[in-house]
Amino acid sequence: MLGGLFLKFFAAMMNLLVPSVLAKIIDDVVPAGNVSMIFVWGGVMVLCSAADLVSNVIANRMATKSAGKITRKLRRDVYEKISYLSAKQTDTFTIPKLISVLTSDTYNVNQMLARMQRIGIRGPVLLIGGLFVTFSLDRALTLVLAALLPPIAVIVYFITKYSMPIYAAIMRSADSLVRVVRENFAGIRVIKALSKTDYEKEHFRTINTELFEKEKKSVNLMSITSPATTLILNVGLCLVILVGAYRVNGGLSQPGKIIAFMTYFTIILNAMIGITNIFIMYSKGAASMERIAEVLAAEGDLKVLDLPKTDTAFHVVFDRVCFSYNKVKNNVEDISFALKRGETLGIIGATGSGKSTLINLLIRFYDCDSGGIFIDGRDVRSIPKKELYSKFGIVFQNDFIMSDTIAENVRFGRSIEDEQVVQGLENAQAMDFVSHLAERQQHELTAGGSNISGGQKQRVLIARALATRPEILILDDSSSALDYKTDSQLRKTLSRLLPDTTKIIVAQRISSVKNSDHILVLEGGRMLGYGTHEELLATCGEYKSIFDLQMGGLSNEK
Repeated sequence: MLGGLFLKFFAAMMNLLVPSVLAKIIDDVVPAGNVSMIFVWGGVMVLCSAADLVSNVIANRMATKSAGKITRKLRRDVYEKISYLSAKQTDTFTIPKLISVLTSDTYNVNQMLARMQRIGIRGPVLLIGGLFVTFSLDRALTLVLAALLPPIAVIVYFITKYSMPIYAAIMRSADSLVRVVRENFAGIRVIKALSKTDYEKEHFRTINTELFEKEKKSVNLMSITSPATTLILNVGLCLVILVGAYRVNGGLSQPGKIIAFMTYFTIILNAMIGITNIFIMYSKGAASMERIAEVLAAEGDLKVLDLPKTDTAFHVVFDRVCFSYNKVKNNVEDISFALKRGETLGIIGATGSGKSTLINLLIRFYDCDSGGIFIDGRDVRSIPKKELYSKFGIVFQNDFIMSDTIAENVRFGRSIEDEQVVQGLENAQAMDFVSHLAERQQHELTAGGSNISGGQKQRVLIARALATRPEILILDDSSSALDYKTDSQLRKTLSRLLPDTTKIIVAQRISSVKNSDHILVLEGGRMLGYGTHEELLATCGEYKSIFDLQMGGLSNEK
């Protein structure tokens, strides 16, 4: 950047020399009748112009390159920061805003950096240098020119002041637009199936129009700058011509100086327009920089704490855990259970009962408000994230499939051998359909797995979780699309091949959890029951109601 700015300064100085040389030729060399000197000074003008051109081109390329490098590193830092934001922070920022910050805002900063490097030095140098040279040529005409600068400065100041809030509002509307598009693309099949296409088109039109109106408002405001500046400077130009003519007629100045002065006036005019454009670009870039800085300045709220380890025979323990997303009403309250290594916990309950919340707390996407969560006697808050996450194999309720092969979806960027991929697919009961595909595990899946069935997709996701033989396996309602036979075979395989893996199965179906060592029944974030299948049938009315509804009261069903 410094090299480019130096070249810009050098090019501006070369540009300022050209009118002075022209004035010398007209006022001194031509009257003397020395033709050879005309060519000499003409050659000087050509060299100055060439130096200006070459230096400008090189500096512009350097500006583009440096702005690109800065933006690349900025995007890297923002992406890295987003990757380590807690779930709570992500919820606060919202995904659409983070996408806009990473894309639109960094682009605005890139344009601002490039434009300011191109004009940020050249514009002020031409303006100040032009005023200095014109003052040495003709002080009276320079005073006319200087009188024009204060009103221009006032226009630029007020437009910049009022434009920044508008650009901030534009960014917020752009976030809303990204959110709507993201939701519509993700749910496009549901939208079509429910004949909601027209409704969503109208919804998008409303958001798009809102963004358009705000952009129009900013354009209308910014469109005042250049015309107003040009008008003031052109009025000044007329005054310069008028005053200059009187001064030449009165013998107080020379034609060459007036011509040079007019050239400098044009240079100063272009410099002023360039400077006003910088302020316009700065207004947009500054609004984006504030949003980027807000993300980069977010401090991690899930710090690793120095907490003592306790001796225990249990692998996973929840001790009187309470948690609320909005800190108003608890989403889960007074949850306690203990699992030995290799045991299976089934969690069952109605939608919104807090099942997935317990999983989010266990893997420390959020910290509980009170109570404690322990793995091998270590509070999860004291376990470094990388170590903590390496303990889990997990299939989320709303997990996703990449646009890649089945093998790469199982591998998921991890150092997993082909044998482990195949073993994971076999354990997840996925080889039943993979073996019938022409490319087998090299079969290409579409984004979201839309070219395979729901049950096949869930088996691929389960294979991803099983491929590394995790210490703790979590299946968050991940067998809902499996038929009863496949679900039963999967549970038997998990018990037989992963005897030392602690398993937590979140499900809506009794059949998925009834053979678990422990079953936790949730309702409204509270424990309604905890025990084995037989114990709950005898002691928990809610569990027995679910069982009777799903199984028809067949207590002996296996």
